[in-house]
Amino acid sequence: MEKIEKTDAEWRAQLTPEQYKVTREHGTERAFSGELWDNHEKGTYVCVACGLPAYSSEHKFESGTGWPSFWQPVDAVNVETKEDRSWFMRRTEVHCARCDAHQGHVFPDGPKPTGMRYCINSASLSFKKESG
Repeated sequence: MEKIEKTDAEWRAQLTPEQYKVTREHGTERAFSGELWDNHEKGTYVCVACGLPAYSSEHKFESGTGWPSFWQPVDAVNVETKEDRSWFMRRTEVHCARCDAHQGHVFPDGPKPTGMRYCINSASLSFKKESG
């Protein structure tokens, strides 16, 4: 996949301050504050920074955490992970495979069939409603 690279100034011009904080500075929005955590419409969640499809409403579930949660990405090649040791914890960060936008973290406590919980910040996503 071809990577998208932009300067800090280009990202700041494109993204809102909250989107920039989350996607470029690895921030986290407050639980139950993002516009997509309680979204139940059918469609695709795409990277807010580059538009790459990330998650499907078909894979979304109610985790009770206050962030959109998915049991798998749309396509495994569209998201990448790396170890995150910030805040004196060991977690697995999830980011966009094309533009490196931080999305959230993945945990091994989700539902079947994968057992994974992709806990994602609303500010890192845009929602494309299914037409029809």
